[in-house]
Amino acid sequence: MEENTGVGIRVAAGIFLTIMLITIVVIITISSQDAAKQGQTKMASITTQLSDTEFNTYNNTTLSGSQVLNAVRQYMDLEQFGIHVTTGKRAGKFYGNRFDITNGNVDPSYQKNNDLRPAEDQSQSVYINPSGKFTSRVVRDANNMIRGIVFEQL
Repeated sequence: MEENTGVGIRVAAGIFLTIMLITIVVIITISSQDAAKQGQTKMASITTQLSDTEFNTYNNTTLSGSQVLNAVRQYMDLEQFGIHVTTGKRAGKFYGNRFDITNGNVDPSYQKNNDLRPAEDQSQSVYINPSGKFTSRVVRDANNMIRGIVFEQL
């Protein structure tokens, strides 16, 4: 009889320890999932900041025409992105995708413009004078994604 009691106590202790171990594992798993979610959120934020850093030089700054031409060459091939340049002759032209200058919505019906020749031809009204001065600003859509850059000659 005493043997049965000892075996029963050992079995009960084993079950209790097993339940405790399972509880500890579940608690650790739940807390690590929360930490992983927080880490993912922070990484997404950092990634967005890093991708936006590329365009910070074009936000509310004054640039030369040669810098504008370089920006057009560099960014006009990006997906869902465009550049609008207004020259001193008040002629405006889109390079890359056409987008709404106020809200950043990209016009899907517009065929992408990758022809930079008029911007380099002095006889054209859209000629970008390399020594001219341009103000710039970045345009974002409703999702806070950068959709374009607007350059306007002073």
